Amino acid sequence: MNQPVIVTVEKSTGVLTLDRPKALNSLSPEMIAIITEALDQWRDDDGIQQVVIRTEGKHFCSGGDVRWARDTILAGNHEDVDRFMAAEYAMNQKIAEYPKPYIALMNGVVMGGGLGVSAHGSHRVITADTWASMPEMNIGYITDVGMSHTFQNLPGHPSTALGKFLAITGYRLTAGDMMATGLATHQVESFDGLLEAIIERGPQAIEEAAIQPDHAELPKIYTDIDEAFVGSWPEITANLSGDLKGMVEELTAQASPSMMVAAAELFDANSTKTLAESLDNERALGEVSRREPDFVEGVRAVLVDKSKDAKFAPQADPSRYREVLS
Repeated sequence: MNQPVIVTVEKSTGVLTLDRPKALNSLSPEMIAIITEALDQWRDDDGIQQVVIRTEGKHFCSGGDVRWARDTILAGNHEDVDRFMAAEYAMNQKIAEYPKPYIALMNGVVMGGGLGVSAHGSHRVITADTWASMPEMNIGYITDVGMSHTFQNLPGHPSTALGKFLAITGYRLTAGDMMATGLATHQVESFDGLLEAIIERGPQAIEEAAIQPDHAELPKIYTDIDEAFVGSWPEITANLSGDLKGMVEELTAQASPSMMVAAAELFDANSTKTLAESLDNERALGEVSRREPDFVEGVRAVLVDKSKDAKFAPQADPSRYREVLS
């Protein structure tokens, strides 16, 4: 059976190649374990100077394996899912603290857990066809893998309001948006030959290949977002007006009402937290969220039946989630 992550060493470069194309490289428990073990081995190996994570396929990574999580929950085993998520979040923290260049070559789709294995790295490289999103609201889940910290601390526009907007709406950041916000560090024409160049010359090869970023649309609405996305989700909905109101209503049409409430509370709770503290809050809130019916129902509607007809529970009060967060 093929390994879902191919681990190789090329000269002084550790290479992680995601190889589960039929599942758009969605991260399974096995994949998390393989990546974590490799990072641990290479961290203190003087022969490894840098790490590259990539894929052979058209798309980098569509997220965590939430279909597996749903099946496991339906089988009555929440604890296995809790352990899987905890292991994934520990890996996210490990990447953020990695003492060597951690280079993510992000092509095509970068969603959910795909951001968890890329956005915390030192070098986040994209092409014009790359786009990123955290669409968890539509599957009845929270924003996780550290994005409740990263999205409100983007170097191009650090803003809790922007973080809430990206999380609650699942807005698709284009390549230009990723560069403008700082979610990506470099845009290149193509990945053809880039891995080989990195192996030979290190991160300098990325600098040499970098091109002018694509045009970005997201910065045009920063001011509107910063004014509207303040406070709880009920407060945000009251603040919305004009074009932004229409955009948000369209983007959240299939979202779990309760998870939008939870997301706003999570971002406020993590607004002054470290990444490690934010991941702890995500873990705690995630355990609560997965035990509510919206998660199983949302994954069914989006990924199992693909009917997009989720019947979510009525909107919960913010206090329901506020009391879970530290």
